[in-house]
Amino acid sequence: MATAYYSASPMMRHPGVSQSPRTPSFTNTYPIVTDKTISSHMSKNLGHAKTYYNPARNVLYSRYTQNDWANSNRGHYNLSDRERAAAESIRADAWRTVKECDARTRNRQFSNTRKLGERTQDIAFWKQELHSEMDAMQNEIENLREHKRVLEKALMDSNNPLHIAEECCMHREKRQGIDLVNDDVERQLSREVGTIRKCQDRMKRLVEKASIQLKLDRAVLHDLDQDSKDKNHAQNLDDRMHGLRNTSAGVGYHPGIENVDHTITIPYSWVKYTQENIARSQKMRAASERLRGEIDACLRACANEMWSQFNSVNNSFNSRLQETSDARNKLQAHLQRTMQEIFDMERNIDILRKAIADKELPMKVAQTRLEERTRRINVEMCNDPSMKGLQREVHELRESIRFLKEKLWTSEQALARLMKTKSALEHDISVKENSLAIDGKACMGMRKGFPMEPKQGPIFSMPVTY
Repeated sequence: MATAYYSASPMMRHPGVSQSPRTPSFTNTYPIVTDKTISSHMSKNLGHAKTYYNPARNVLYSRYTQNDWANSNRGHYNLSDRERAAAESIRADAWRTVKECDARTRNRQFSNTRKLGERTQDIAFWKQELHSEMDAMQNEIENLREHKRVLEKALMDSNNPLHIAEECCMHREKRQGIDLVNDDVERQLSREVGTIRKCQDRMKRLVEKASIQLKLDRAVLHDLDQDSKDKNHAQNLDDRMHGLRNTSAGVGYHPGIENVDHTITIPYSWVKYTQENIARSQKMRAASERLRGEIDACLRACANEMWSQFNSVNNSFNSRLQETSDARNKLQAHLQRTMQEIFDMERNIDILRKAIADKELPMKVAQTRLEERTRRINVEMCNDPSMKGLQREVHELRESIRFLKEKLWTSEQALARLMKTKSALEHDISVKENSLAIDGKACMGMRKGFPMEPKQGPIFSMPVTY
């Protein structure tokens, strides 16, 4: 008897496990075989592998055990840990080596850069001394030029105050109504004209002397500037070498450069040359400062007189502006309260009209009740309390409407008077605004730079003594 090739193993046919019917998907995957003999299958061409593979054989004939699988995984884990630890150690050593070499290189380069910086500081010190003296001389030249310019402008503009005073008088003629007042401002403007004319002949000197001193100062400044340019060139070279780095452009080999020496001075002569230039500049500055003192004295004497009268006129203007502004503010406050009262009165009129309108329906109800009760018959035509109450209600409503209409008429009359008062206040405010515009903008606007602009120099920004 032939052995059944497809006979299931004992593990597949355990007595304790019931054989469940095959599903369609299982039947499609594993075909049903009725003839389980080897000979019958060897003589047939099934169209697939001659040896049918039974998946259940893997359960019985596995190549490795579960422990082999786990040990293999652990081996891979341990190998990975060892290799990563070794790689990390190599990286750390390499990084330390890189840092040490980089630190040594930076230290050596920093030492050489510091030496160049010290040399640059020596040059910068004397260059700074020259720049300080140049700045002082330049400031002195600018101050002297400014003093000269202010002096010339003060002489040239000596006729401007008269023109400004006349313009202020003409503008003030444009005031309206009650604001056409012969006040203190007009009297002070007349005095200002006479005061300025007295200063015309006192500012014509020192102009030529200032021009000569400016020429001397410019010559000294030229010498300082030339010395500063030479030092600036040397400092730029040393600064560029001080800032030269490994990544800078233009680095290269220059064999034998250490044997070249183009120097023509020694530190002593170099310092002495600069000191002599600075000493000559200081001498010229002292002479220029004395000349500026003379100009200051002349201008201060004239400025005291001009500013004294100028301040008197300005004080008069400011007082008048303050008075006009206070009057305008009070008028505006009254106008604001009046407008608020107009608003309240209009709202009051609306309330009264609404109150009168609200009495119409109660009146209609009371009269309708009385009219309907007249339709009672026979003995029911009784003058009962309801009848009396309705009659009193009608009389009270009529009296209330009359009283409300009287209040409405009174409120409307008051509103008309308030509107008239508002118009008068607005007209007076417009007059005050016109006066403020004339005195504050037209007149004071011209006097902001009188007699000379303070921004043109430091002279007129000094405190004026009286």
